Amino acid sequence: MDLSNLKPAAGSVKNNSKRVGRGQGSGKGGTATRGHKGAKSRSGYSRKIGFEGGQMPLQRRVPKFGFKNINRKEYQGINLDTLQKLVDDGKIKDAVDLEVILATRLAGKNDLIKILGRGELKAKLKVSAHKFTATAKAAIEAAGGEAVTL
Repeated sequence: MDLSNLKPAAGSVKNNSKRVGRGQGSGKGGTATRGHKGAKSRSGYSRKIGFEGGQMPLQRRVPKFGFKNINRKEYQGINLDTLQKLVDDGKIKDAVDLEVILATRLAGKNDLIKILGRGELKAKLKVSAHKFTATAKAAIEAAGGEAVTL
């Protein structure tokens, strides 16, 4: 190998020989392969998302309904039977807080947590969460535990 036979790696150089808009002599002057008139022939053209050539777009044809509350808070629900199972498995002892919930992968670090009342809780636990249902709070306190709202 020497300087006379060096060449770039395969696929690294794209040589598109079609040079458009460089005068009539090139054969690709004039309209520069864009055709005559219309939006696509103009400079600065970019098709809008959902544009259907002037036909009424699907986005506007389909009827709208309902309401989307932009201030809605999404809570990650954790049921009492899930907590009882973790106690039975020995993964939690006496307190359930955000660190324990993250460690057991019941919720993500940015999730708001709500304890739900499905199942029964036999263990005495101090549970810390953002929200509790009335049945969950009653069940935790009935088992001798404590429900702490964050």
